[in-house]
Amino acid sequence: MNIKELTNKDAKSMRNEVYASLRREITSLKLEPGCPISENDISKRLQVSRTPVREAFLRLSQEDLITVYPQKTTIVSLIDLDQLEETRFMREHLEAAVARSACERLPEKHQARLASIIESQKEKAANNELINFYKLDDEFHASLYEGCDKQRILTVVQDMMSKNFNRVRVLSLSEKLNTDIIISQHEEMLNAIKAQDKEAAEQVVRKHLQLVTIDREELEKKFPGYFK
Repeated sequence: MNIKELTNKDAKSMRNEVYASLRREITSLKLEPGCPISENDISKRLQVSRTPVREAFLRLSQEDLITVYPQKTTIVSLIDLDQLEETRFMREHLEAAVARSACERLPEKHQARLASIIESQKEKAANNELINFYKLDDEFHASLYEGCDKQRILTVVQDMMSKNFNRVRVLSLSEKLNTDIIISQHEEMLNAIKAQDKEAAEQVVRKHLQLVTIDREELEKKFPGYFK
């Protein structure tokens, strides 16, 4: 966060800005799982009082993004693999149903949007712009839900993903474990939707969302300190 962005903020805006900034740093792995984090250090770094930092810590603790050990220390929470699997399971089944719906009703403008996102992903992957690749991946799936008028379901999915799933995805991209596979599967998904092939669309979505299970095994070996 640019400190200037906090200048002249009212108390509520300040709290929200500090919380959002820390949340982004955690979910993007700028603040790594297991690393110590203190109100005092964050307050100094962001040049704000400890009050908005304390309130941000409370919200992050409630979301299981930080773990507080009273009278001892506070750390960025380790990635919970059991919770990750629950999220992956839920998303797989919901998105498989959305993909079948897309075969019946996804408007052409959304199909064109998906095609455009895939081309942009190829460019970002080739240029090693992994954060932008990650954002485009989110856009691809969001466009699928929105095109089928399933925005409420998307909100639920995004909320569950924010804790563990997204951190594993960022970690996977940082290691470039599957960018080519992601692009290929997005293309398969779009082709199945255009062909109105419900079975193929569901199958590729399920295969696509099982990638995180495959990655998890590899990432655990490389980053054992990141996981519970």
